[in-house]
This record gives sequence, structure tokens and C-alpha cells, in this order.
Amino acid sequence: MALTLESGLRELPGIGGARAARLAKLGLATVGDLLGYYPRSYEDRTKISTIAAAPEEVPVCVAALVAETPRVSHIRKGLELVKVKAADETAVMTVTFFNQAYVRDALRLGESYIFYGKVERQGRGRQMTNPVFEREGAARFTGCIMPVYPLTAGISNNLLAGLARRCVDECAGQVPELLPEEVRLAHSLAQVEFSCRNIHFPESWEALEIARRRLIFEEFFLLSCGMSLLRTGRDRGAGPGVERRDLAPFLSLLPFSFTGAQRRTVDEAAADMASGRPMNRLVQGDVGSGKTAVAAACAWLAWQSGWQSAMMAPTEILAEQHFRSLSALLSPAGMKVGLLTGSMKAAEKRKAKAALAAGEVDLMVGTHALLSEGVEFHKLGLVITDEQHRFGVAQRAALAAKADGGLRPHVLVMSATPIPRTLALIVYGDLDVSVIDELPPGRTPVETFVVGEDKRQRMYSFVRKLVAEGRQAYIVCPAVEENPDGEGAFGGLADLKAVTTYAETLKTQVFPDLRVAFVHGKMKPRDKDAVMSTFSAGDIDVLVSTTVIEVGVDVPNAALMIVENAERFGLSQLHQLRGRVGRGKHKSYCVLMTATHSQDSRARLKVLASTTDGFKIAEEDLKLRGPGDFFGSRQHGLPQLHIADLAGDVRLLKEAQQAARDLLEADPGLEKRKHRPLLERVKRMFSDNPDIFN
Repeated sequence: MALTLESGLRELPGIGGARAARLAKLGLATVGDLLGYYPRSYEDRTKISTIAAAPEEVPVCVAALVAETPRVSHIRKGLELVKVKAADETAVMTVTFFNQAYVRDALRLGESYIFYGKVERQGRGRQMTNPVFEREGAARFTGCIMPVYPLTAGISNNLLAGLARRCVDECAGQVPELLPEEVRLAHSLAQVEFSCRNIHFPESWEALEIARRRLIFEEFFLLSCGMSLLRTGRDRGAGPGVERRDLAPFLSLLPFSFTGAQRRTVDEAAADMASGRPMNRLVQGDVGSGKTAVAAACAWLAWQSGWQSAMMAPTEILAEQHFRSLSALLSPAGMKVGLLTGSMKAAEKRKAKAALAAGEVDLMVGTHALLSEGVEFHKLGLVITDEQHRFGVAQRAALAAKADGGLRPHVLVMSATPIPRTLALIVYGDLDVSVIDELPPGRTPVETFVVGEDKRQRMYSFVRKLVAEGRQAYIVCPAVEENPDGEGAFGGLADLKAVTTYAETLKTQVFPDLRVAFVHGKMKPRDKDAVMSTFSAGDIDVLVSTTVIEVGVDVPNAALMIVENAERFGLSQLHQLRGRVGRGKHKSYCVLMTATHSQDSRARLKVLASTTDGFKIAEEDLKLRGPGDFFGSRQHGLPQLHIADLAGDVRLLKEAQQAARDLLEADPGLEKRKHRPLLERVKRMFSDNPDIFN
């Protein structure tokens, strides 16, 4: 039966129910899925060497004749060896296979095979261990550039490559050409069939590069079209009318003066809200740059024009913190601030919802509870979400949908994750971006140190010194439970510090006289919040935690942040953690503990010690680690990129964005008949949020 892109992989030989289930774990159900599942790397199997000339310790193809019948020996239970001698005109080598009994019948005396593996010296002779082999003249996976795919348990690379070979041979010509001809020619891009064949089984390294360039461009082009359609879709509706006003009455409420950057950001937001279209603005600013005060100014402006605002925070404790600080700030002006969280008693929730629906609450602060059924606003005009990387496009849309009367509320998103411009273009493609790039006066930078394992006792002494002065400390670990695979141990712990066991060790052995507690993301929200509240109240000296505190509570008395196994964190994440301290009047410190001897890892950590500029750190992180550290695309409701790399392919990203802009200028909704397949593919790319374009 002829295969099509829609054919299920079970139609392929050798794929039964169990294998199909394993392939499904990789997101592979159809032939089309497999053709879009690109190799993560390639092995150069093009060069064929003689046994004598084969370089050592580098995988290579060797053509050799099987010179004896393979011998099987049982070394012990669970260990079986197959050994065979192979020869060419230059030398003889021993080929050994571990626990691969089938090899005995697969290799035939007197026949020639291509062996691919590392050739090693064995006394005066040469040997290969567990090579890939194929009969000479019938080779599929030797003598070529071999694709290496991301795998899962029970699926070998040879199996996946074999399936891909069959699918590419039969169906590469069926892959639809999504790029308009004029775009393809203007940017010198290969046709889609050529690209599909050569991304999986390249004819040459040059052909692979041509295919990659085409497919990366296409992915960025689709993403850019999707983000532009999002933006035009949101620009189409009418937004709540908010008059431009003199900010002096609001500014008089503040116990400090706005920085120039805060003032500029409020002006940009005020212009959006007065434009007659819905605002969709991201406010980016480092920890402590005063984003909440900007949000408060926007809520005040909305209130002045008779609109309610909603502010959604990622955790209950953060919602309560915002509620307290915003109540204190805005109630003197007559604004009523409410709170709605999941753990409130049923009666309290009912009361809060009733007040909201009746228009008695001007600004409702809450968690995801604000999205729940039964939460109705009297006149919702502004939605504020805190920490964008916890709220995707879908959640913003769900909250915005609570407005009635056909008006889309204004949306203000606050993020303390500094993201380089190139990334912001994609991650926040449906938002306009404001950057608060100066800190309020009087904030002292946090001193940062990179410390090796040999200074651990000195670090513990420093904790005691600060606690004796009345301060508190965070100790962040990368794991919740003990790491069973820890290669070694220090202080009785595996190499990877784990929260629960480490907290116990600190409590009983290191700081028996101090108040030590722990918190991690697997705890129930109520238990987690209880610990954070106790810490906030000053009743815990040392809090051992996972990165759950990264988006966290404001504890001005915390003056020390210690990060264990710091080399395991991204720089931007470390910068966020460092931002948990230095929030009060006390001198604060961040200690990055590492046992690594890697020069690269230490150099990376030193970047953090040398600057407190979040954007510089973000640029550096992007160079070093790629974009994965900045955002999980899954959380954003943005599609996952399969081949494009936001860090490495910036020039192509800009080219594709410009091409998408040009096309959408000529056909704003991609409504022309020839662009329909392109529109369908864009919608499928964003299929995790099918309502995203409505």
C-alpha cells in the first residue's frame, strides 16, 4: 500500500502496538510527523579507511573481510561475547560484540562488511568494540552522512533512521511547499522536497547546510506570520476608553519619586489606553526596578475613567504581598483593592466575588482563581499579569474574556526576566515592549562571589555571622530528593545537593542552634505558603529551597543568597535568585557554590559576579546556553521550534520576519487562495492554543 503523509507509522513493517506507543512518546504518529522530526546531529560515515591507516579514538568506516567463524563465549551470567577476526590487505583486527548473540549468524566467513566504530590498539594488533556493520555493497547506514535523532527508551537510532529512510524515499515529494515562490526566490532558498531529503539523509555537507537554511527560515517565517496575525487580531477590537490625565495626584501617593524609566513606561501605557484600541504591553525591568508601581499607576488611570482592574500573580503569597502593598498605596485615594485566592474560605470567596460583580472593588488581586467560573467583573478595563513566564498567551486571553460588551480589556504584563531584544521579538511578539532600565536610587548592588568546595566551612561561618546580626539566608539547591546517581559525595551527601536531606543535615549537624526550614515545588501550595509566611515574618533563619522562590516573596530582611551546584543553573535564573536579596536597607550578598573544575562553567559564573545588569547577563546566557533558559515555549503558549535556534540564527530570524511583514502587507489575513495552506500551517503551529487567533 502506498504511503501518504497521513499514513500511521503502524503501517510500516516492524511497527506493532508497543513500538507505536514508544514512537508516540516522541510525538510521532504519522509519516508527516516523522518527516518533520529532524536529526539533532550527524555522524560522518563517508570516509572509508584501511585497518592499518584508521585513526585511533575517532569513529571511522573500515571495509574488511570476515576471516573466521564468529566465536561466542559466556563470561558470566548476563555477559556474553561474540568475537571475530576481520582482515583487509593491510592488517587484521579483532571485532568484539557484547551481549549481541545475533551477530554470530549475521557475520559470514569470507564475506566483506563495512564496520563503523572506533579502532583501538590491542598490544601490537588492532580492535573494534560493538561497531555498526553492514554487508559491503548493500550499505544503508555506512559510507554516508548518518542522521542522529533524539530518542526514547526502546527506540534505537537505527530503527528511527530506517523508518525515516522509507518515509523520505516514498513521501518527500508530497510535503507541501508553504513558502510563496517569490519569497523562496528572493531569499535564495531550496525547494521543500530537496530540503526534506537532505535534512534527513544529506548528499553532502553543503547540501545539508542548504536544507537547514531553508527549513530554519520557514520555521521563523511561519512563527513571524503567526505572531503578526495575533497582533493584528488583537488590534482589530475596540479597547476601553481611558482618558489621559495629570499623574500628579497619583505620584503624591508614592513614598518615593518615579525614575525617568518608570515615568516613560507609564506614559507609553497611558497612550495605549487612550488610543481606542486594546493595550497589550510588556513591562520588562530588573528585580527592584519598580514595575509594581507602574502597574499601580495604570490601575489608577483605569479607575479614574470608571474601569475595574485585575492583577494576576503566580503564587498566593505573591498575590497577598501585592494586595497589602497596593492597598496601602491606593486606598488613601479612595480606591478599593480586593483579594481572591484559592485557599480563602468559601464565605470569603463569595463575599469577594459579590463585591467584584457589584463594582465595589476597583482592583482585584488574585491567583489563577481569577480565571475560575463564577468570577464576574462589573466593568473590567485592565488586566495586569505578574511574571510573564508563569502566564501564557492562553491565560491572558482567558482573563481578558471576562470583560463584556465586546470590548477587549487593556493588558499589561510585567516580567523581571530580562530578555534580549531578538528573543523578545518572538517570545512577546503579540506585545509592545517597555523596558525599565534604571533602578530607584538607594538600592545597593548585591555583592556576588563564586566559591569552591574548599571554602564551605568559611561560608557556613558567614551564615552564622549574618544571622547573629539579625539577618536571614536562603540556600537554593537544584534537586528535591537525594540524587541516587551522585558520582561522589561530600559531607555525606551526593554531589547534587538535595533540599530535603540537606536541610536535615544543616538542622542537625551544621546549624543545630538556628531555625532551619525547607520549601520546594512538590509541596502542597498551602504548606509552601505557610513556610514562606513564617520566613517572611522573620521566624526562620535559614530557608533551604529549590528555585520555587525565584518568583517569590519580598523579604527585606533576607541578606544572603547561597546557591549550591550553581553551575547547574542558567545565568538568568541565578540573576533572578540573586534578586531575592538586597531588597531592604541591609548590605546583601550572593554566594555561588560550585565544585566544578570546568573553566567554561567558572567563567560563566564570573560573568554574574562582575555585573548586576540583567540585560547584559541575558545576552551572555543566550550566547552560552541558547534560548531554552529564558522561557519554556510550552508555558508561553508559543510553538516549539524544531530546527531554528533563536540564539544562533538571528540573521535568518530578521530576514524571515521582514519577509513575513512584506507578505502580510500585501495579504493581511493570508486570505488569498494561494496562501491558504500557509495559513492552515500557521494555525497548526499554534495548535496548543487553537483559539489564539479568534
